[in-house]
Amino acid sequence: MKFGPASPADAIGGVTVHTLRQGSLVLKKGTTIGPAEVEALTRAGVKEIVVVRLEEGDVSEDVAAASIAKAVAGDGVNVERAFTGRANLFAAKAGVLVVDRAAVDRINGVDEAITFATLAAYKPVVEGEMVATVKLIPFGVEARLRDAAVKAASGGALRIAPYTIQRVGIVSTLLPGLAQKVVEKTLRVTAERLAPAGATIIAERRVPHDEAALAAAIKEVPGNLLLIGSAGGVPVLGAPGCARSPVENGFDWVLMRLLAGLKVTRTELTGMGVGGLLMEIVTRPQPREKLGTDGNRNVAAIILAAGRSTRMGGPNKLLAELGGKTLVRIVTEQALASKAQGVIVVTGHQAEQVEKALQGLKVKFVRNPDFAEGLASSVKAGVAAVPDNADGAVICLGDMPLISAHLIDRLIEAFAPDRGNLIAVPVSDGRRGNPVLWSRRFFNELMTLDGDIGARHLIAKHSEAVAEVAVEGHGAFLDIDTPQALAAAQRG
Repeated sequence: MKFGPASPADAIGGVTVHTLRQGSLVLKKGTTIGPAEVEALTRAGVKEIVVVRLEEGDVSEDVAAASIAKAVAGDGVNVERAFTGRANLFAAKAGVLVVDRAAVDRINGVDEAITFATLAAYKPVVEGEMVATVKLIPFGVEARLRDAAVKAASGGALRIAPYTIQRVGIVSTLLPGLAQKVVEKTLRVTAERLAPAGATIIAERRVPHDEAALAAAIKEVPGNLLLIGSAGGVPVLGAPGCARSPVENGFDWVLMRLLAGLKVTRTELTGMGVGGLLMEIVTRPQPREKLGTDGNRNVAAIILAAGRSTRMGGPNKLLAELGGKTLVRIVTEQALASKAQGVIVVTGHQAEQVEKALQGLKVKFVRNPDFAEGLASSVKAGVAAVPDNADGAVICLGDMPLISAHLIDRLIEAFAPDRGNLIAVPVSDGRRGNPVLWSRRFFNELMTLDGDIGARHLIAKHSEAVAEVAVEGHGAFLDIDTPQALAAAQRG
């Protein structure tokens, strides 16, 4: 190739190396100069333009990109017309992208002028999705280099393996304490995973966590750890606990390959280490985590008592009395009577009066200087004060006088990190109330809250980690926010 300036008339056949703007004329980079371009340049008063010319033995960037793209495209891959030295490749059908890594490396090793990039190997793709691109860096390349890259493709460097399995059977083994709603959610999440592949669940069985029962159910349908096997030629995939989460994880990688009819061997599994570090799944025990057992879980209690009681129209509702005691003292005494290991009271508005109302109680006071910013600031102040040895914290509202020590104890009993129960919530008729017990796993997220909004969205986000505690009555739902509510509670 030769670069250099030329008059418009002498530039015919050359390719512009820069975008040129002169008055109303815009001549883009990569434009081949012909008679029409010469006329436009002359009319615009352009005397000289820099162009590149191919020499004997060279091919243009578009010709080279198109040739290489055609060579790398295997089954199920379409090639778009090359433009400005780039040829994009697209999935012609839904499936799993299979990439010959060695071929990609060979192509990119031919010369720095030729680049080839793809999506991650074994990525599930949909029809029309861009899966790779060939890009020529200069405006042209020696034909011998183009030919070497075509040869390096070895008959196709990538293909789409279409989904071939459309019928799926699921067997759930039931451990003691596993709620049916957890199984139902797992089925919904799995159905959503299967949908892009056009596969559906046609059979479902629930059996005890027993080898004989599981074997019988597998035979009828044609865990905790990911396993792959076959029964009568039908692939059998043992779903790990992470399959309950809609977040992408290693289970997705194996499932989609199997749905595309791709064999997954031990070598393929052990080869998933590179790129295999995914977002932590909250229900999975952390490394070296000491799992709690009934009776020795270390859960702190946080009482939020910093609010301004704006809906009361003036008086501090926490200092209002019910049965001869202030609301905040009633809640705090119940927390102290529970199995919670230590009680933290967050104060702010009229802090001295609130702390005086709790005089004589063995609690730790934490003052929130930002109480006017809303509930979230008090949650963060309380969480920050939880001792390092605590496994979690139950967050109580200071204006809910019907919360009992018994309810707090039931939440603590439901808190079971070893079973994935990391958030405990009281529930009645499908409605979730307060207080809520949070595992330490969520403390960092709780510290990101802002404004006067609580953490309800986090409960929805981590629904697979929620243990619901059925309650009767309205104690978990009654908060004293208005003079009318206080009067009603005082009347009994």
